Amino acid sequence: MEHFVVSARKYRPQTFKDVVGQQAITNTLLNAIENNHLAQALLFTGPRGVGKTTCARILAKMINSDGQTSEDEDFAFNIFELDAASNNSVDDIRNLTDQVRIPPQVGKYKVYIIDEVHMLSQSAFNAFLKTLEEPPKHCIFILATTEKHKIIPTILSRCQIFDFKRITVSDAKDYLKYIAQEQGIEAEDDALHIIAQKADGAMRDALSIFDRVVSFSGKHLTRQAVTENLNVLDYETYFTSTDLILENKIPELLVQLNSILSKGFDGHHYISGLASHFRDLMVCKNPATIPLLEVGEDTSLKYKEQSQKTSHGFLMQGIQLANDCDLKYKTSKNQRLLVELTLMQLASITFDGEKKNSKHFIIPPSYFRAKGINPIAVTKPKPAATKTAANTKASQTTAQSAPPAAETPKPSIPKLSLDQANKRTSGLSLKSIREKKQHQLRQMDVVIDEDNLPKEPVTQEALTEAWQEYTNEMDKKGEKIMASILQMDAPKLNGTTIHLTYSNSTNKIELQRAESALMGFLKKKLLNYDLALDISVNEEIAKKFAYTPIEKYEKLKEKNPNVEILRLKFGLDI
Repeated sequence: MEHFVVSARKYRPQTFKDVVGQQAITNTLLNAIENNHLAQALLFTGPRGVGKTTCARILAKMINSDGQTSEDEDFAFNIFELDAASNNSVDDIRNLTDQVRIPPQVGKYKVYIIDEVHMLSQSAFNAFLKTLEEPPKHCIFILATTEKHKIIPTILSRCQIFDFKRITVSDAKDYLKYIAQEQGIEAEDDALHIIAQKADGAMRDALSIFDRVVSFSGKHLTRQAVTENLNVLDYETYFTSTDLILENKIPELLVQLNSILSKGFDGHHYISGLASHFRDLMVCKNPATIPLLEVGEDTSLKYKEQSQKTSHGFLMQGIQLANDCDLKYKTSKNQRLLVELTLMQLASITFDGEKKNSKHFIIPPSYFRAKGINPIAVTKPKPAATKTAANTKASQTTAQSAPPAAETPKPSIPKLSLDQANKRTSGLSLKSIREKKQHQLRQMDVVIDEDNLPKEPVTQEALTEAWQEYTNEMDKKGEKIMASILQMDAPKLNGTTIHLTYSNSTNKIELQRAESALMGFLKKKLLNYDLALDISVNEEIAKKFAYTPIEKYEKLKEKNPNVEILRLKFGLDI
C-alpha cells in the first residue's frame, strides 16, 4: 500500500508564483530580493492556512540560491524553524541567540522562522529585543502569527510587517479545480465552490475538505455528494424555501423546516443562511452589484431568475425579519417556535387575502359616470319646526329625485363590520374623541353631487348672528377657550370669504384646528357651501399687548396711586 500524502503537503507551493491569493505580498518580496532591499526582521500575520509559513520557506530558499544550485536544494542546514508555542521561555530564546552568532556553512544567510510568535512569554520577548534589532549580517528572522495584537509594540516596531489576507472563494475554487485535474477527478463547479466557501478563506482547510470529499465520492465529485458529506444546506434548499414563501405556502414551509431539523441541521444555521440568500437575491437586482455574488455560473443563473420574481420591498423586509430572528435565537426559550414564526411572517409579506382596507374614501361622482351610473343627488333639506317634519321632508325629496330601480341601479352603501359595530369608545380620552370623529367620517361615505349644493347669498348681519350662535354653543359645551377666541374679533364678510385678524399666531393655530366644525356649522346655517375662512395675524395689534416695564408700572399707578408714594419713600427704581 502506497503511503498517502495529503494535498496540503503534496501541493504546497515551491515558488512565489504558486502561492494563491497573495500576489501583492509575493511581488513585494520578489522585488526586495532583486533590489537587495530585504529587511532582516519580517513579520507575517494573517488568518490560518493562507500561506505565511509557505512564503517564509520560499523566501529562505530564494535568498540562499545563487542560480547554480538545483531546484531540489532546500538549504535545510540554513533554515531553522522554531515553534514558539512549545519553546516560549527565556532559555529557548537564549539558545537561539547563541546560534545566531555562528555564520552559515552553505549559502549566504541563516533564516530563523519562528511560528506562532505571539505565544512567547513577556520575558522571552524582552530577551529577544536586542538580537532582533541588531542581528548579524548573515541572519534573517521571519516571525509568523495569527494574532498580531498579542505581540508587544517594541517587537512590532523592529519588524517589517506583511498582512496576509483571506483567500477569496474564486481563487480557492480555481486552485481546487487545478488539483482535481492533476488527480484526474471530475468535479462539478458548484461542488468546488461549496468546498471553497466552507474553507472560509483558508487554503489549507480547503485542501483538507477536498481530500475528505474525494475519499467519500471517488473520482466523480458532485454537488450532492459534497453537501451530504459536509452536512451543509445547499442552494436548492433556500431556492425551495423562497419559492414557498413567495407562494404563501405556510404548511409546506413548516414541513420543509421539520425535514431540515430532522437531518441534524440547526435552526440558527438555517435562518442565517436564508438571510444570506435574500441578500444574494438583492445583489442580483442591480447589474453593478452582481460581482458581489460569489457562486458558480449555474447557480448564478438561478439567482438571477428568482430575483426577477421578488420585489425590492419584499427582500428588504425579509432580510430584516430573518436578521431579527438571528439576533433573538440564542436568548429564545423556544427556538423552533421562533424560526417557525419568522417563516410564517415571511410567507405573509406578499399575502393580503385576509387583510382589510382600513381606509375610507368619499367616492366622487365621476367614478359612477365612467361606469354609466347616474349618482344619487343629495340635497340640503330646508329647516323645519320639528325634527319629524324635517325627516319627512328629506324622505320625500329623495323619493322624487331618485330614478326608477329598473333604469338606474343604486350604488351599494358600505356596511360596517361586526367589530366596528360592536366597538364602543369612551368620551374621556383624546383617542376616543379621535375615533368618534373617524366614525363620523365613515358615516359620510356617500356620493355627493357638488353642483346641487346650496349657494344662497349671505349678509354681514346673518353671518354675525350665526357666529354668535356658534360661540354660545361652544360656551355651553364648556369650551371656554374656543369661545373666547371667537369673540376676540368680529368676522368680516367679503364675497364668500370670512376674514379674521388676531394679535398672535397662537389664536390663529387654535382656530385652524377647529375650522372644520366651525365652517360646517356656518355653511349649513347660512345655506352657502362656498364660504371660506381667512385668518391673519396683525403684528401691530400684538405690540399693544406687549407692555414694557414702565407701561406696566403706569397701569399699576392708575389703579392704586399709593404705589408711587411707596416707590418714592424707599427710593425704588423701575
